[in-house]
Amino acid sequence: MHSTNDRPMQDFEYEMIDRTGRIVKGRGQAASVRDLARELNAEGHTVIEVREPRAARSSPFRRGIGMQDRITALHELATLLESGVPLGDAVRAQAGGSRHHALAAGFEAVTGALMRGQSFVEALRAGDLRIPAYVYHLVGAGELNGRLAEALRQAVEQMQYDQRVSAEMRDALFYPSILIVAGCTAVLLVFVFVIPQFSGLLESGNQFPLLAEAVLRAGLWFDAQGWSLVGAVAVIAVAATMLLRRERVRQRVRDGLSTLPILGDWFAEADTAKWASMMSAMLGSRVSLMDSLGVAIHAVRISRRRATLQQAANDVRGGVSLSAALEKRRALTPAGYSLLRAGEQSGQLAQMLRALATLHDENSRRRMKRVLALIEPLAVVVVGSFLGIIMIGIILAITSVNDVAI
Repeated sequence: MHSTNDRPMQDFEYEMIDRTGRIVKGRGQAASVRDLARELNAEGHTVIEVREPRAARSSPFRRGIGMQDRITALHELATLLESGVPLGDAVRAQAGGSRHHALAAGFEAVTGALMRGQSFVEALRAGDLRIPAYVYHLVGAGELNGRLAEALRQAVEQMQYDQRVSAEMRDALFYPSILIVAGCTAVLLVFVFVIPQFSGLLESGNQFPLLAEAVLRAGLWFDAQGWSLVGAVAVIAVAATMLLRRERVRQRVRDGLSTLPILGDWFAEADTAKWASMMSAMLGSRVSLMDSLGVAIHAVRISRRRATLQQAANDVRGGVSLSAALEKRRALTPAGYSLLRAGEQSGQLAQMLRALATLHDENSRRRMKRVLALIEPLAVVVVGSFLGIIMIGIILAITSVNDVAI
């Protein structure tokens, strides 16, 4: 008798590998997810997942498929393959167990392509799972050398690395962005609601200091054009949003930011870390050097660096070693060239590229903290200065009206 018998029994869905090695799905009753998993394990089965019934988890609102959903699905697929589950059974398990309808449909398409005799990488492309291009190269190489599970695991780790880097950069810029938007909003509200209350001072006929008169007249103009300004801001916001959806526009913004002294160094470190990490993953999965270079170059976000790495790739195609080509194009630091030369001489280029990625990743984080250390106080100073100038202008206007001859 379980000690949890006094708790109400619930229905759960489970997915497991039975004692014959087949994937089995079903339903069972238990007091909790842990209890049902324990019972199935006690019977000699290997539990993959125990969850609430799908109907209990359904929502009237369908969310879009995200990168984390794709990472989770490929992670589960890699785990099944590492556990010895046949590829066809593993893919069918994902088709039936994916929490997102689009992922389930994608894996069903993969299953159909496998049944038609296509290779796994061809089937994966047919599934249209919208995964990064390097995943197909890693999977293709894994199929050729018989290390599909390991290649898929490296693809998952690279996707997790990419997601972490993107999240860190997004989170790093979130607070400064909120600070700047809040400061601009505060300045706008002062012009719209506060300064117009003092507009009658202009009718007194007094001579105001230049700053006071400029602030008061600006307030009157904002008051008169209030709705027009709201509409203009809305139009600009919508136009900016639509433009930023275009990759060409985003690329120009990134290229422009990369020319700034501190931001440029940060972006360069982050790009180098991502390039080296991808190169390491692909070479570790026995992808050819030229294929690895071709795919990894597309992970670089700055056009200037992308062109430099493409020139280095052309040099490698012409017979130059990777370290020499990169040094010729000044694509890395002296430490990076030394690491790559050591990797080429020892036959451990993938490991050295991983070390290079770690080195630049740490440098990128330090530069990110330095950027934040400058942006936040700078935003406070700029916004505070604007508000201070406005307040000084109002005070000067009030004191000018109240001046009496003594």
